[in-house]
Amino acid sequence: MRHLLIWLSVGIFCAACGGTPLPSSTPPVPTLPPTAMPPLPPPATPTILPAATIPSVPTATAALPGVIPPTATAIPIPELLPVDALRIEFYPVPAGSRPHDVAPAPDGTIWYTAQGSGELGRLDPTTGETYHIPLGAGSAPHGVIVGPDGAAWITDSGLNAIVRVDPATEEVAVFRLPRANANLNTATFDGNGILWFTGQNGVYGRLDPATRQLDLFDAPRGAGPYGIDATPAGVVYYASLARSHIARIDSATGEATLIDPPTPQQGARRVWSDSRGRIWVSEWNSGQVSVYDPASAAWQAWRLPGEAPRAYAVYVDDHDIVWISDFGANALVRFDPEREAFHVLPLPNRPGNVRQILGRPGEVWGAESAADTLVVVRTIER
Repeated sequence: MRHLLIWLSVGIFCAACGGTPLPSSTPPVPTLPPTAMPPLPPPATPTILPAATIPSVPTATAALPGVIPPTATAIPIPELLPVDALRIEFYPVPAGSRPHDVAPAPDGTIWYTAQGSGELGRLDPTTGETYHIPLGAGSAPHGVIVGPDGAAWITDSGLNAIVRVDPATEEVAVFRLPRANANLNTATFDGNGILWFTGQNGVYGRLDPATRQLDLFDAPRGAGPYGIDATPAGVVYYASLARSHIARIDSATGEATLIDPPTPQQGARRVWSDSRGRIWVSEWNSGQVSVYDPASAAWQAWRLPGEAPRAYAVYVDDHDIVWISDFGANALVRFDPEREAFHVLPLPNRPGNVRQILGRPGEVWGAESAADTLVVVRTIER
């Protein structure tokens, strides 16, 4: 596959907190029939364009009603890299793949769910080449993560199953749910190696890879469980998009404790933990990114720059810098919590529709589901 390397100008914007919540509806993602992979052309030489430097703009913030003002952090936050040091690269994948989620693998490759073709894709970033692993008739994979065993673990709403793909043999193991039409979304592993997952039709569940025991739980407020993540201590939290809350799961009992953000009907879509165990939330309806501190039960929130932000995915990198995908601006957004500064990286594909972000040290990956393209922001020289 050809590999494009583009140095983009990065627009830096600032915005005050608050704002009127936006409509909560979002168009459903259509299910496409499986498509055959086209033959791969030889890798092309990267196209390199000079970067442009945009002067920094001071960021102003204002307190949201009911939100506790920011307090000093307990760990040092690294200096922000110069804007022109951020490099964004694009990797086209086979047409019709409609990549939804990505997961960097230990061997340097990148897994991605090809939701449009019912396959798991694998990208080699050094060559730009990809190939696909079929997951079975009716597959429509949504999320993918790498487990403690090094395997790719997939939430497949088409199969209504958790799927494991062995990275060495590419053997596909399917763990079907005991209840139909869960509308599976995302998964994470807790501190004990148990896989937890969400289903938008009102369930969350767990799978013990050792025993293959799979349990489902009814979400306390019904439909909505969406993004899910575990803290460094292994505590699992999920977000409910339809019911506008987050929840903490007791790994022993499976019970979910609901936690309501201070902004009503904010549309909590995805969650991610930072190194301190604080839970960052992308708020789809309000266009905000917020953070919940379990130690103090305090909330903070910031509205993304722009006139009509739509915060979809959220991820916290190894430097505790927060990354958000904004459907409203068709951009990736970098947020420094200590400086309360936003840096907006516009995407050239319109629309790009990055629905999930994941990374490894020095790399922040996403999938442009509307453009059949993977994207990476390189935050350090390699």
